[in-house]
Amino acid sequence: MCNLAVKKLLGIVVLSYFFVTPSVALAESSLVVVFPRTNYQTSAEKIFFLGTAPTDGQVFINGKPIGRSQAGHFSPSLPLQLGENLFTVRYQNQELLIKVIRLDTQPKLPQGLAFAKASLTPASDIARLPGELICFSAIAPPNASVSVKLANQTVALFPQPQQAQLPTNLAALTGRNQPTAQSTAGKYEGCTTVPQPDTNILSLIYGNNIISGAVVPDVTQEVDLGKPQFQLTLNGKTITQPGTGKIQILSPAQLPVAEVTVDSGVARTGPSTDYSRLTPLPLGTRAAVTGREGEWLRLDYGAWINSKETRILPGAVPPRTIIRSVGYRQLPNATEMAFPLQVPVPVSVQQGKDNFTLTLYNTTAQTDIIRLDDDPLISRLDWQQVAPGQVQYTFNLKKAQQWGYQLRYDGTTLVLALRHPPVIGRNRQKPLSGIKIVLDPGHGGKESGAAGPTGYLEKDVNLIVSKLLRDNLVKLGATVVMTREDDRELSLVERQVIISKEKPAIAVSIHHNSLPDDGDAEKTKGFGVFWYQPQAHSLAMFLHNHVVKKLGKPSYGVFWNNLALTRPAAAPSVLLELGFMSNPDEFEQIMNPEEQKKMAKAIAEGITQWFMAVRKPTKSPEL
Repeated sequence: MCNLAVKKLLGIVVLSYFFVTPSVALAESSLVVVFPRTNYQTSAEKIFFLGTAPTDGQVFINGKPIGRSQAGHFSPSLPLQLGENLFTVRYQNQELLIKVIRLDTQPKLPQGLAFAKASLTPASDIARLPGELICFSAIAPPNASVSVKLANQTVALFPQPQQAQLPTNLAALTGRNQPTAQSTAGKYEGCTTVPQPDTNILSLIYGNNIISGAVVPDVTQEVDLGKPQFQLTLNGKTITQPGTGKIQILSPAQLPVAEVTVDSGVARTGPSTDYSRLTPLPLGTRAAVTGREGEWLRLDYGAWINSKETRILPGAVPPRTIIRSVGYRQLPNATEMAFPLQVPVPVSVQQGKDNFTLTLYNTTAQTDIIRLDDDPLISRLDWQQVAPGQVQYTFNLKKAQQWGYQLRYDGTTLVLALRHPPVIGRNRQKPLSGIKIVLDPGHGGKESGAAGPTGYLEKDVNLIVSKLLRDNLVKLGATVVMTREDDRELSLVERQVIISKEKPAIAVSIHHNSLPDDGDAEKTKGFGVFWYQPQAHSLAMFLHNHVVKKLGKPSYGVFWNNLALTRPAAAPSVLLELGFMSNPDEFEQIMNPEEQKKMAKAIAEGITQWFMAVRKPTKSPEL
């Protein structure tokens, strides 16, 4: 796989560490250090060294011998001090000098009469509704007096008590995801509200000539309060510094309306890619904008979306719709439900154990009749107006295992397609007859993935095992679609498109693992599985338990994880981490052709047995 920290792009995390060391790593030197490269920067408190050397001698790091595998590979973890750390790696008469720089992530307290650099927030332009809290913060010397002037208000900022520091999401992969105490000395915060602008408020903002005459601002428009002015007083001296972000107050009477302009608008719980994903918004979705933060828009139902995925509709009123009848159409491989609306509104999806729930926002029900025949998938459809402007439809399903769904707008009609179970054959020699499977060999081309101690790259072993797995599945009767069959670069979006287009019964992405910088590479090993959509949980758990038991592999675990190749909703999609490239002993197994064949066969057997289990009229298997 790869180090997750490196792979978080566009809110998408791909499990693999992108090592710059090429596969020709073993070139001239018999001592090889694959990671870290010199001048590597990290905020971790320790780092592992990954490399290899011939077995007829010892390897020393800063004069101390290190442990190695039988093949001579090593991955010891060494502590880091803040700033530069110099390491000498020696094998016999060969030496490598490696510098690692540990960055200090704690804010620096300023010396003297000054605010800490880049500590004033809001750091970008923001817009809020009247009456909403607007909060400010700054880092300044202790015992200072700090305030903010906004329009005609002065907001005092007070020293804050100690607050827990949360680890990054990557900490869940190393088991060290507990919060730690952090000193917040020098952190000042304060909040205020700005009421609905009226003549009195505007006269405070713009001065008396609002009354005397020349220009009267329109109270139905946004009000620009400008940049806040931060003031710091210490030892009788005062400085003033403008903030970096302007503040605007929206008019509830004239909120801008945004329309989603991409096939799948990424909705999030907050205004950055650090925040969790919500149900994607179909192309054409419209919603009023109730807040802004930099390039992020807050939509009226609570989610945030990047403005680059939307356009503003001039003069449009906040979208509201009624819904009356609900359409029903049974296709050969799916059931389509059509929800005719006046405008395309935001939606969300929740998959339960044996139900599927669709929520429409900014919607009021006027529904009296819904047709739903005896369907191979749905036993009953229930609906209720759960809150003003929020209608919920619950599809009670005949079987627990779900096989994928797709949402789209046809004009203003929302179409939900629920896929039927695949027809699973009963041919004992070819039990996967009629089953289509997408196999995704992770990485490829310039995207090399993790590297082992010798410099061998993950992308190559991913492809080897994927082809072996394909051959096993084909012998069992499956139709297999490979996202790549050679060493080519393929974007995450392109891989997702293949899954959505092919509509397989399942999709499986093949990877090999590595660790964040502070992981214990010498000890961490095992087979892991990642899933995201609830419809993939049963497959993930089943494959994990089968492979671990069948091959006697250590278990790395089963993880819910927001990955590009676990997110596709068109089919149950899982990502398998077959072992750790960063573990010297496990790397030797990964590179063993016989072990590769055993792994491919075990995964194929697990997939087959899972399909046999879900064919039975029982709840979805997990063990």
